[in-house]
Amino acid sequence: MTDLPTQDHPASDAPVPEPRLAASVILLRDAPGGLEAFVQHRVTTMDFAAGMVVFPGGRVDAADKSGWDYPMDLLQRHSADWQLSSICSDADQAAKNAGTVLTAAIREVGEEAGLSIDASDLRPWANWITPTDMPKRFDTYFYVAKPSPGVEPQHQTTEAWQSLWMPVKGILEAEAAGTLKLMPPTYYLLKEISGFGSVDAVWSAEHNVIPVLAPVGSMAAFLKERESRR
Repeated sequence: MTDLPTQDHPASDAPVPEPRLAASVILLRDAPGGLEAFVQHRVTTMDFAAGMVVFPGGRVDAADKSGWDYPMDLLQRHSADWQLSSICSDADQAAKNAGTVLTAAIREVGEEAGLSIDASDLRPWANWITPTDMPKRFDTYFYVAKPSPGVEPQHQTTEAWQSLWMPVKGILEAEAAGTLKLMPPTYYLLKEISGFGSVDAVWSAEHNVIPVLAPVGSMAAFLKERESRR
């Protein structure tokens, strides 16, 4: 991944909010103009990421911890991909935790985009942790996903006023022009994915998941820099 913020683990006596587990899914498809991603334009009344363009996703719920039965080889592959992340700090629980986060990702795509997606169509891609100076923090697990042909995600979440496929490069161009807003993880992940020519190229790429904990103050600096161009 290019141009990532420097990781930061500041020493401080101030209490730091514990990050909540979350999952987010980068739905991708091939189009004549290049890769497209399914994104949601969040309403401005939300208490987190208000007015931002995001991927479908949300917090891991207690119900995600049970009721699933994924092949063990899939869970082992996912836990190997997440090996540097917090959910795999306990090797004995790594596969179970990988299943929990995967279940949350599949549930969120169903709830927010009306899409039933198979576990085998999601690949672990990135792990971002909200900076320690933010009041609401998440330990978010991002997947890339390729929906089955003919199966289309829909706009059906009240957290967004619009959900649609957009060209990855077009999203970045609109962000640069100031016509839409991205959270730092969304920006950096789309910037990385824009370097691939197809869904298959993303899917087959050698890619290690390195957890990113951005520096204190980086969120405010990121948003201020972009706001100055608007």
